[in-house]
Amino acid sequence: MSQMPGLVEHVTCLGCGCSCDDIVVAVRDGRIAEARGACALGSSWFGDGRVPAIARAHGSATSVDAALDAAASLLGEARRALVFLGADISCETQRAAVGVADLLRGVVDSVSATTVAPAILAAQRRGRVGATLGEIRNRADCLVFWGTDPAVRYPRYAARYAPEPAGLFVPNGRRSRTLVAVDVGGARGPVDADARLRLSPEEELDAIAALRAALAGRSLGRPIDPALAGLARTLAAARYAAIIYDAEPGGLPLEPGRAESLTALGQQLNAVTRACVTPLRGGGNRVGAESVLLWQTGYPMAVDFSRGHPRFRPDDGGAALAGAGAIDAVLIVGRALGAPAAGGAARSVVIGPAASDAPCEIAIDTGVAGVHEGGTAFRMDDVPLPLRAPLPGPPVAADLVSALAQRIAARRAGPA
Repeated sequence: MSQMPGLVEHVTCLGCGCSCDDIVVAVRDGRIAEARGACALGSSWFGDGRVPAIARAHGSATSVDAALDAAASLLGEARRALVFLGADISCETQRAAVGVADLLRGVVDSVSATTVAPAILAAQRRGRVGATLGEIRNRADCLVFWGTDPAVRYPRYAARYAPEPAGLFVPNGRRSRTLVAVDVGGARGPVDADARLRLSPEEELDAIAALRAALAGRSLGRPIDPALAGLARTLAAARYAAIIYDAEPGGLPLEPGRAESLTALGQQLNAVTRACVTPLRGGGNRVGAESVLLWQTGYPMAVDFSRGHPRFRPDDGGAALAGAGAIDAVLIVGRALGAPAAGGAARSVVIGPAASDAPCEIAIDTGVAGVHEGGTAFRMDDVPLPLRAPLPGPPVAADLVSALAQRIAARRAGPA
């Protein structure tokens, strides 16, 4: 398809974890007039592309350079600093922010620590039974939506990945697949499911254990519920089964053992057929933050540099330290949404989209990743995708954070 004037093709949307990369953005008069192919979440993500471009320090408008100098001074004087990675910045910006935390010997954290930490820790203990969304699209002939209907929070999941599209090994799309909904309390699966299993929240973990036992040909000392036995047979008969659940708040109520139990179920299922267990993830580049932290430090969240090297502190990471008043300076890179509330003594710097709207001492507005800035972001299945910016905008966040790191390093080095 040729590129028409005013149209930018193959734009990646970060409105939800699907990270659809087939959006065509229509630009008119320097604004986004339409995001073709985007769902309601995607249209909200892009908006009209207008963002503020303000630099503010200590209550007064100033230049970007002066604001960066003030931020370097504030953060450089901190005894204990927290760097928080927002969900709406590129991997390049996240990488630069991790460098600032290292320089400051501070703590670096992201929204993952207060949202999907149980799933991350479960993967470290148990392992993962993962797959890309493309593999699910092309192979999965049995889909189990565990307490989630993607249509509610991931509107294009069904059309782009499963169950609707035809795949290499499921050539008839929806007709080639068996769709099972497991309702947990009020969290219901898709309305068009071929089979439905209803569980109360109190029954959930026991039901997963019973499924594992049935797949292994073992007994838990009591007869298995016929509905669970039927689901076990359906899973075992599949050529490729995918168990899909929502790992983000707003889906199922938090159950710390769910992720680990479902992973164990997937591992048991792989003894009799092929299977994966995949969590649904929210919008922005939150998976990218985990990937960058793993790459840079070896840990996916809650990393402490106070001893001059990275340490994993999942039990007393950024949120816990901020809540306990142990943080005296905070750098938020990205939108402040999801950032831990720091004690009243903490001073704050925000660098990111609409930073000037946040209550902080120093703010520098930037563009939005994938709208005004290019770079890289990660889809919910850990696949990196390029960001193509349809509009110019304020200064690039990665450039500003890198400039801030240079100023902090220069202050530490002292006069030449």
